[in-house]
Amino acid sequence: MGFLSIIRRWALRDKMPIREISRRTGLSRNTIRKYLREGAVEPKFKTPSRPSKLDPYADRLSAWLLAQTRKPRKERRTVKQMHADLVKLGYDGSYGRVAAFARAWRADRHRAAQTTGRGTYVPLVFQPGEAFQFDWSEDWANIGGERVK
Repeated sequence: MGFLSIIRRWALRDKMPIREISRRTGLSRNTIRKYLREGAVEPKFKTPSRPSKLDPYADRLSAWLLAQTRKPRKERRTVKQMHADLVKLGYDGSYGRVAAFARAWRADRHRAAQTTGRGTYVPLVFQPGEAFQFDWSEDWANIGGERVK
């Protein structure tokens, strides 16, 4: 349920005062009045795209992370070590941004691995009449001393 519809329900149906709605939601009373006056839909807050200090180093960090995934666990470098290497290359941002980039990179890679190249899921349990299994092979058997296909 949308945030705006909750405000409208409290104000119009439940006859809750604007001050109480303001206290519950953390919005100013003027903002609540504006939402009630307008017939607007749910507000959408756009976050502007800002350049990051990490942007010039993103390709290199991605390559490092990819190289680390191919190594055994004991031989991998930590994100702290990668941050230290980036600092040596001139990066003056925080470790937190590098760690957040690494988490997002791993999540994207994990999501991509789940959705591609896996083939089709075939359940192993079927309801009666839902699926059939055919065996087109031929076998030979000796029945009564006679070899039968």
